[in-house]
Amino acid sequence: MEFTNEHILLPELEEKEIRLDVKREDLLHPIISGNKFRKLKYNLESARKKRCKTILTFGGAYSNHILATACAGKENGFQTLGVIRGEEITDKWKENPTLSKANDYGMKFKFLSREEYRKKEDPIWLQRFLEDMRDVYVLPEGGSNALGIKGCEEILDPSDKIYSHICCAIGTGGTMAGIINSSKSNHRVIGFPVLQNSDLAKDIRNFSSQSNWTLENEYHFGGYAKTSSKLIDFMNSFRENTGILLDPVYTAKLFFGIFEMIKKEKFPRGSKILAIHTGGLQGITAMNMKLRKQNLTQIQL
Repeated sequence: MEFTNEHILLPELEEKEIRLDVKREDLLHPIISGNKFRKLKYNLESARKKRCKTILTFGGAYSNHILATACAGKENGFQTLGVIRGEEITDKWKENPTLSKANDYGMKFKFLSREEYRKKEDPIWLQRFLEDMRDVYVLPEGGSNALGIKGCEEILDPSDKIYSHICCAIGTGGTMAGIINSSKSNHRVIGFPVLQNSDLAKDIRNFSSQSNWTLENEYHFGGYAKTSSKLIDFMNSFRENTGILLDPVYTAKLFFGIFEMIKKEKFPRGSKILAIHTGGLQGITAMNMKLRKQNLTQIQL
């Protein structure tokens, strides 16, 4: 499924003679949108071939990946189990819009302390954790394994060779690795991490086959799921001027970073930029709940 890239017309772009287009991956599916759709595609095929009955995956309480996996499991006949970071939400998950919706799709939950959750990539710990489970397909946090990256390699298509720069937000690094692998020699791939002080470069190098990429680490707004009135104002202005809704965790930081770089003339005149909209819009409801409690400006839907 492909959508025509959406061209952005704004005065600051015209002034700098820069073209900015958006690849609307958010339109792939109402729930399993963007890079989550791509990462799940081949993992679901693998689970089916292995005749697994349950897909087990990991994530935070507001994870787009958790909700996408729950919905994909429902649509494809799998049971799903979400291993959730943070024991403090054990008795409160029904108040959480992401987990509540995931449960509506049939997902069951197991809550771990943050200390225990950090052990999830330890093979010995994982073997013990799965000891009493049968026919389980384990999907890592964010869906970033080799099959997930294979799916993300399909984000770019042949018509995208016209662009000089490909820009995307980064969580676990799998989406960017896939984009790097399918990029052309004329592309410069720029990643905008949403995590603070992460070692993403190492992870990306492990899964990518080219060196035409860089990371911009200045636009995380304090870390994962952290935001500010400045970012919310940018999101609302961008929506008003373009009609495109961004999410506060990933794509808002991506586009904010792109426009800041344009202001600082980090893109040469004549640049053709393709920004990847990776979806994640479901998280807006939870973010607005937080903003409302803090009496801050909310994201306009």
